[in-house]
Amino acid sequence: MSDKIMPLKEAIRRFVRDGSHISIGGFTINRNPMAAVHEIIRQGRRNLHLYAHSNGQGVDELIGDGCIRRLEIAYGGSGRFASTCIRFRKAVEAHSIAVEDYSNYQMSLRFLAGAMGVPFLPTRSGLGTDIIERWGFPPAMRAADDHIPNQKMCVIDNPFEGHTDARQVVLVPAIHTDVAIIHVQKAAGDGTARIAGLPFVDVEQAKAADRLIVTCEELAEPDELRDNSDMNRIPPFIVDAVVPVPYGAYPTACFGCYDYDPVFLKRYADLAKDDASFRDYLHRHIRGTADHEAYLEMTAAGRLAAIEADPTTGYARHLDRR
Repeated sequence: MSDKIMPLKEAIRRFVRDGSHISIGGFTINRNPMAAVHEIIRQGRRNLHLYAHSNGQGVDELIGDGCIRRLEIAYGGSGRFASTCIRFRKAVEAHSIAVEDYSNYQMSLRFLAGAMGVPFLPTRSGLGTDIIERWGFPPAMRAADDHIPNQKMCVIDNPFEGHTDARQVVLVPAIHTDVAIIHVQKAAGDGTARIAGLPFVDVEQAKAADRLIVTCEELAEPDELRDNSDMNRIPPFIVDAVVPVPYGAYPTACFGCYDYDPVFLKRYADLAKDDASFRDYLHRHIRGTADHEAYLEMTAAGRLAAIEADPTTGYARHLDRR
């Protein structure tokens, strides 16, 4: 079956609406679903509630465009290029978005709880820290949206005290999103998807969502993915849209296909610091381009060969990352 294959414009139009609770996959500058991020910007979506584990470029551009009203995240940064995402930081300092932060492990558990269909999972992560006490969302905001739990986290006495050494545990609430968007190396038209390299928390995000958009580097026949089927990470029955989009993670890396682009990421870090330069980038490179292919022609001219991944290592060889 190939009825899940659709253009990116249609997938975003159909599943991402103003006010949606969405999550995006990837980790810092690895496998961000950037083609989808740019299409969300082109379509002018607003008041989104975004969930991300530890994301960089995708989070920063969505926040910079004003798409995001609320954010739940463990870390927002692009490594050495921006230890804290620049437009993200500006928005926090300007109080233009509401942010609630969790540890990396806590966010992993929250997505896992959503994938499992349970309301929360227990952990000892966070005990003795301010991350439990400091909330980003006030009670009124929580009461007005059924997606948001009535408490950030809850500390309870261990009901099995004596069986273990833990006296208290932290309950972290499950995440359930309207739509998740992930980028993978290979997917079939029926929705089966394969992730090479580290999956990060993409699989849990995918299973915690009501709808799932999978963008992919390569479209495969279902029979092809039956070989080495243990490498398939996403089952077809949770996928709603399959979107072939080569270089769909650019300028972030897609293991085995291409590396991140240090030239662009350095240039972006500079332009993101200036409001006028950033607006010009959005206007010319994203809203001014019809699709991701046009974006690449304008933004990545002459760079794709330099970041092509070596088939043995999965990374670009001799890439100047300075």
